[in-house]
Amino acid sequence: MNTEYAATRNRDLLAENDAEIHAALAGEERRQRLGIELIPSENYTYPEVLAVLGSVFTNKYSEGYPGRRYYGGQEFTDVIERTARSRARKLFGAEHANVQPLSGAPMNAAVYLAMLEPGDTVLGMDLSHGGHLTHGAPVSHMGKLYNWIRYKSDPSAGGRIDFDALRATAIEHRPKLVVCGYSSYPRDYDYAEFKAIADEVGAMTMADVSHIGGLIAGGVMSNPCDYGFDFVTTTTHKSLRGPRGGMILTKKEFRRAIDSSVFPGLQGGPHMNQVAGVAVTLGKALEPSFKDYAQAVLANARALAAALMAGGAKLVTGGTDNHMMVLDCVASFGIDGRVAEEALDEVSITCNKQIIPDDPNPPLRPSGIRLGTPAATTRGMGLGEMERLAGWILRTLQSHDDERTLARVKGEVEELCSGFPVPGLP
Repeated sequence: MNTEYAATRNRDLLAENDAEIHAALAGEERRQRLGIELIPSENYTYPEVLAVLGSVFTNKYSEGYPGRRYYGGQEFTDVIERTARSRARKLFGAEHANVQPLSGAPMNAAVYLAMLEPGDTVLGMDLSHGGHLTHGAPVSHMGKLYNWIRYKSDPSAGGRIDFDALRATAIEHRPKLVVCGYSSYPRDYDYAEFKAIADEVGAMTMADVSHIGGLIAGGVMSNPCDYGFDFVTTTTHKSLRGPRGGMILTKKEFRRAIDSSVFPGLQGGPHMNQVAGVAVTLGKALEPSFKDYAQAVLANARALAAALMAGGAKLVTGGTDNHMMVLDCVASFGIDGRVAEEALDEVSITCNKQIIPDDPNPPLRPSGIRLGTPAATTRGMGLGEMERLAGWILRTLQSHDDERTLARVKGEVEELCSGFPVPGLP
């Protein structure tokens, strides 16, 4: 039975046996096809990845690591995991790669739990300035387990880091680990500065590059592995275009600690269909065309940001160095991020509400929205489409309560999207 026929037959079986779930699946396909995803952490994965995610690797328990499993029948699971690890090392220039983390939060937790003791001091980016929940947010378990000291960006300096202030903070608190990386920070990082400060106070270094892993792999953004970082973590489903998952890249000296922290310390059996998807993704990222994709993501982000600012929108960093931007909706349009997100949903543009630096508003009604270009670029959209998208975003947010305007914009968005197929959709 060929793969295409098997996938069609499986889809038919779902329709026959669970109409409710099949209808939800069909609805999500239609939503993705007719609208455009501008959430920076979302992308459209490869059809080949979808093939292995729904493959017989789903059936297999593979606790342990290649050559050291707890169950038999592992000859083919060992092949995919060894391949994924080898491709990750080659792509990022890392000494060791663990590809088993189920997603970003357990990926980062595995590093902390391997290298820190409860109460240890860690330096991480403040959530409202672009950091992630796993970088010490008080509501997270990791935020409660360790003593997090949070640094901020400087909005008056285009959102860049004040390294003199960061150095003073590090000297004062003597962290055991310095974490850099972000969830909503539209600038690149100066990894050399972070490494120099960490070395000065005797701290280990960790870079969470989950958002820009694909841009690093494509050679268009700085790679912390080149600066001697002890740990580099990245999810695989954002700019890398892979399945939902995570990877930990580290030096050989930390290999045993990290591997044992992932399994058996934090997780049981890995999801081998996901690991197979990661292997496929990394193979794609090693192809020359992936560099072209990464360059296009950056070019599209700069074009979208410039068009938005030309139309009067205020971006918290006044531009972008990567694939994302954060728009201050209160300052720009007098509405909060939740209203903006819902209005854009009405016109088939998907974004997410987002806190801005030192946001006075609560997290569920923050001041901003976050926008990014990986998914639009995956569908083949370019600079012209970015200008049109910016125009629609501006019209929507300026007329968020005008049903006629929203209906017109929705029709125009869906007409555009009909000309840019979603990879993997029938």
